[in-house]
Order: sequence, then structure tokens, then C-alpha cells
Amino acid sequence: MFTTIKEVNYAENEVVLAEMFRLRKRVFHDVLGWDVPVKGDQERDFYGSLGPVYLVWCDPELQVLYASLRLMPTTGPTLLSDVFSDTMPNAAAFSAPGIWEATRSCVDVESLARDFPSLSPGKAFGLLLLATVECCLAHGIETVVANYEPRVKRIYERSSAIFDEVGRADGYGKFPVCCGAFEISERAVSRMRERLGFSEPVFTPYSATPRQLAA
Repeated sequence: MFTTIKEVNYAENEVVLAEMFRLRKRVFHDVLGWDVPVKGDQERDFYGSLGPVYLVWCDPELQVLYASLRLMPTTGPTLLSDVFSDTMPNAAAFSAPGIWEATRSCVDVESLARDFPSLSPGKAFGLLLLATVECCLAHGIETVVANYEPRVKRIYERSSAIFDEVGRADGYGKFPVCCGAFEISERAVSRMRERLGFSEPVFTPYSATPRQLAA
């Protein structure tokens, strides 16, 4: 399931969050070669101390992680304005209550191959984006800005996401980094569900699992 973990729920979801930080280290540090802060086998940065919302794809008990990303309001500090500003000519234009930033999007190809062998990594990224659009629409967010590699743009296009690439820059790792502005709307959700083959929402609002309630 796709759901969100907010700051108030961090403590009761330590297992899946730890898996998320380990996945981020493997993807962004080990594979992509980004200059990201690493602590042991996890990737953690300053923005994690600001109480972001984490969108996670996991099993119903929130113990096994398949994919994740981080959502933050652009009215506060963001990676886009502080680190990736070169990917967009005017980062200040993306600071408003209705605009949120999505960062650290990644999928665990090993766990997906084990539990969803027929699902390609590309479609998994598409589902993660669909869940993001559904989640943001449910919470009144109008636009999501995100940085991504050029190859991921093709995945988003094949998922029928509605977005504009507003810029890109080199110098952050092995590949250029792009910046996209994604439309959050019923139209966007309908297009993506049709392309990805879903008629019902994939995003589920957070609720404590029986295991967490018993802890």
C-alpha cells in the first residue's frame, strides 16, 4: 500500500523509516554517486530534521518497504532552493503554500522483484508518482516540484503524468539533474490511472496497524 508517515507517527514506524534511509543510501550514494550525507548504512540530511512527510510504498503492516519519497512545503527550506537552484532559473517562483517539493524518490528493485516479479521498475516509479499526485490532491496541494535524472523523465511521460521540465544542470553526480513542475488535479489522476491500469485510488491515508497499536 501507499501511505504517508508524518512527524507525529515517526516513532511508531521506525522499522520502515530505517529501511527507507538505507534504501536512499544505496540509491543516491552507492549507485548514483551523489554527494549526500551518509551515516553508517543510511542516508540522512538536514531536511529530515524539519518534520517532512514521507510517502511510502510498503506492506500493510508497514514493515517491508518497496519505494519512498519525501514531501516538504516550499514555504520553508527546500533542496530545490538550497542545493538544486541551478536546475531552475527562478527558484523563488516555486515558493507558495500550494506548492510542495518531492525529493529522494527511489524504489527497492530487489524487494519489488521478490514480491511483485511481474512489475517493472519503470511502472513502479509510475505508481509512486500516481500515489504522490493522489496524496497531494487529497491535501489541497496544487503543484509538486521535483528533481530527477533525464532517464526518469521518460518513465513519467509513459505514466501520462502532466508536468513541465523547467530546467536542468550538471555537476551533482554521474548524470544531469532536471527540475519538473507536476500538475496536481483530477485530470492528472484520471490520465495516470488509465495509463497505469487502475480504476481505484492507490494512495491510502495513514492509520496505525494492529502491530503498532499493540506496541
